Amino acid sequence: MATAPSRDETILYLVSCFRPKIRRGLQVVQVLDYMPCLSREVKEHVRTVCDNQGNIAAADELLRALEDAPRRPPGLCLEFYDALRRGGFRAAAYLNPSLDELPTPSLEEVHETGTQLLEIFMGSLVENLRAVQVAEKCVAQRLFNGEDFERVRTLHDARGNQEAVRELLSRIERKRKWFSPFLAALRDAHHEKIADELNGEETEYNENGLSADKTEELRGSAAVGEVKKGTDMEPSSSGEENASEEFWEASAVSESDVSLLDASVDDTNESLGQVSFGGDSDDVDDGDKRSSPEPELSLRDYQMEVAKPALEGKNIIICLPTGSGKTRVAVYIAKHHLDEKREEKKTGKVIVLVNKVPLVEQHFRKEFHLYLKHQYRVAKLSGESQLKILFPRVVQNNDVIICTAQILENALLNADRDPEEGVRLAEFSLIIIDECHHTHKEGVYNNIMRRYLKEKRQNKKQSNSWLPQPQILGLTASPGVGGAKNPSKAEEHILKICANLDAERIMTVKEHAQQLSNQVKEPYKKFEIADDKRQDPFKEKLISIMTEIQSYCKFNPRCEFGSQTYEQWVVQEEKKAAKEKNRKERVCAEHLKKYNDALQINDTIRMIDSYEHLKSFYQEEKNKKMAVNEEEDEPLPLKLEETDKFLIGLFYGKEKLMKELASKEQYENEKLVKLRSTLMVEFSKTFEPRGIIFTKTRQSAYALYQWIKENPKFEDLGVKAHYLIGAGHNSEFKPMTQNEQKEVIEKFRRGEVNLLIATTVAEEGLDIKECNIVIRYGLVTNEIAMVQARGRARAEESTYVLVASDGSGAVERENVNIFREKMMYKAIRRVQEMTPNEYFRKIEGFQLQSKREVRMKAKKQERKVYKQNPSFIKFLCKNCQKEICSGEDIQVIEEMHHVNAKKDFQELYIVRENRTLQAKEADYQINGEIICRDCGQAWGTMMVHRGLDLPCLKIKNFVVVFKEKKTAPTQIFKRWSELPIKFPDFDYAEHCESSDED
Repeated sequence: MATAPSRDETILYLVSCFRPKIRRGLQVVQVLDYMPCLSREVKEHVRTVCDNQGNIAAADELLRALEDAPRRPPGLCLEFYDALRRGGFRAAAYLNPSLDELPTPSLEEVHETGTQLLEIFMGSLVENLRAVQVAEKCVAQRLFNGEDFERVRTLHDARGNQEAVRELLSRIERKRKWFSPFLAALRDAHHEKIADELNGEETEYNENGLSADKTEELRGSAAVGEVKKGTDMEPSSSGEENASEEFWEASAVSESDVSLLDASVDDTNESLGQVSFGGDSDDVDDGDKRSSPEPELSLRDYQMEVAKPALEGKNIIICLPTGSGKTRVAVYIAKHHLDEKREEKKTGKVIVLVNKVPLVEQHFRKEFHLYLKHQYRVAKLSGESQLKILFPRVVQNNDVIICTAQILENALLNADRDPEEGVRLAEFSLIIIDECHHTHKEGVYNNIMRRYLKEKRQNKKQSNSWLPQPQILGLTASPGVGGAKNPSKAEEHILKICANLDAERIMTVKEHAQQLSNQVKEPYKKFEIADDKRQDPFKEKLISIMTEIQSYCKFNPRCEFGSQTYEQWVVQEEKKAAKEKNRKERVCAEHLKKYNDALQINDTIRMIDSYEHLKSFYQEEKNKKMAVNEEEDEPLPLKLEETDKFLIGLFYGKEKLMKELASKEQYENEKLVKLRSTLMVEFSKTFEPRGIIFTKTRQSAYALYQWIKENPKFEDLGVKAHYLIGAGHNSEFKPMTQNEQKEVIEKFRRGEVNLLIATTVAEEGLDIKECNIVIRYGLVTNEIAMVQARGRARAEESTYVLVASDGSGAVERENVNIFREKMMYKAIRRVQEMTPNEYFRKIEGFQLQSKREVRMKAKKQERKVYKQNPSFIKFLCKNCQKEICSGEDIQVIEEMHHVNAKKDFQELYIVRENRTLQAKEADYQINGEIICRDCGQAWGTMMVHRGLDLPCLKIKNFVVVFKEKKTAPTQIFKRWSELPIKFPDFDYAEHCESSDED
């Protein structure tokens, strides 16, 4: 016969069921006073955690002590339950060992609604409540004890009334059945209007109280968190004097209490669910077109500290960690700026610049439109939006514009040609630059700021034609050190960023650092180092093949197989051979690059992924060597050169053995073993785990996704994975579209996906739900990326893990990044401590230096460009070295697509199905891939432009020969912009055949 569980066991079971609610429903330090059986060492540890990490972290430590069976004294769990009851904490309701007083859904709804009301009215409560007086009345209502009161009063004396109010409300909502006593305490403290608002009674608008039905008339918006009259939440007529015993003996609220409060729940939810649109964009959801309350916009003390100079109209950079609310600070500054302009009867216009398309929608939906929609018109624009062609009109008709920086840059360039077709910087009164550490070198942010600085210099010279200039606000989590190796260079980098943004100050939190650390929790950090000395016969086989190729071609590199150094060497050899028209060495170098990629894949993910990578490449090589008989539609083998025969034969001669080795589990990558164990541990810790794995390449992200999907142990653990990669087409691996990215992130937010395997696309900016596990899988870049990735681990008790091979150098690079992060903060402090004269002298010096560098670069570029005669160059096929065309055959569409529309050029290539994603933009579309008719080398793609099929060429697939250049007559280029030639625009009429019907 089964033994009935003890009371301690029952309580422990209830702890496991209600852990999130328990840890938020108690004050740890008070509970410890009622637990004499708990050891002194444990108590001291819990108190230390509470001081350093906050109440919730300390609650977790206390619950762990309860769960530690070998060290737990008998009766400790029951003592914990009694301590909660004696302290009057809500958490006690979940731990009654008799199981007959557990909270009902109605009671839970009561508490959640009360908490929701506090959240809605938080800004006004913090501004208007007198903390000490209300705390006194809470003691009189037996809602607070002496310690609660002393804590509020101490905080009031030390840090002011607002911080004391936040502490008071935090303690209030941890009490059981707190709402009615709290309303009574508010009325006793002469806060009748606030009590009426919380209770849903109509009151006239008062600038010192909370707004209700008059808010819409006075502000032009719906009431903030309106709760309808008639939801009687006042203390019952029987009174609350019996709160000590009767208050706690009641297992749940009465049905009448529930029904009364249910009305508040319905009304509050209805009010919260209604949203109205203040701009004129067509992209807003239907739900946004309904009327809704405007949420209270307030800042925490540390946020106000960094925002202060910007509120005074100064150009500043705000440096706050990921998850600390930088964007909320920007919204507050924008609203304050627009409010001031409106009071002065001047035109205020704010533009928010971002560097990624998904950030446009994110900032619009979650921040700027949400908080400003009732008073100001807010619009969003990105490269995906059709409204980008109407950008000047959008700017004219809206108060706040959120867009990608490139849209503004294009509009500024258009204004140089035709003022009516573009915009000027003078049209804006505030520019907010998100992720402003990208304001350097030739980035689009810096191009915009160079124009700003140029106008500033002109204003100084020509006082009679002065142009108004916008205020600049930069936001960043980490400006970095720019690769600095010593403190002086780090300081120089910070000053350059400040100079580029014309910032008067760079702001970090000083006075309220403790509040910031409580808000942004540092994750626990650990390294998982894999042994790279394991037996790896698959790797040995790859190296033996590479050695054979090197011997065949008489290459003798002095670098390790599979390393970045080897990759750089082999790329240089390929370029050198192409320039020298040495096909044998060029093709061998190309194949060695693929084998080196396979070694890197083998080191990162599975052997089978490495094998599949090579198999796909050689299958493609075979396809290249096949032509199509157009009459019979049959493939015809082309004549293989000796080098091709050797390389293709070498692979297929070893393929069977490589496939066999790749399928042997005993040689599995040790890093995958470490990754598996890490995921198993971390996903077992919490009830709703969420994590991100950062990896280097798109291919490794997809391969890790497949590996997790194929492992049943992960499915049993509840791991629901998906990959998240970039949208650019600069990779051999198929990209994700912007919509696919949005869909995956939304699934992650809803919990349908709880593990993202991402490239660096997810490091910066994107609104990804807080994670409790972040893993950098062999990926270590710079200190900025480290800070951004680590900032994704925002959940309580989160973990940041680096998984790497012992000999990869990743740990060393990570430690260097940690050192550089510290060096960065020291450099920021030194910049902040400079005298104003010294600071502005250095800033002006860097601005003048940047101006000279731009001029020198422009002159150098002018000297390089052969503007008069593109026929000075000719193009050779990169593979077979056959002359393809002259530079005079090339024309440009939309300043970016280089085409050759000559009829005789059509005889030199064949078209096959395009293997990459078919993109559709503007008035052209990608239709197929063009390859050399003789050797199968890819040249580019077919595109449709206004009904014309045109071959669009990629310069990286050709060797460029300069006819009149003695030094370096042949060169390889990655981009057309690197080629010093100005090609003519495409002449549509020249190539469009007309007919009588036309």
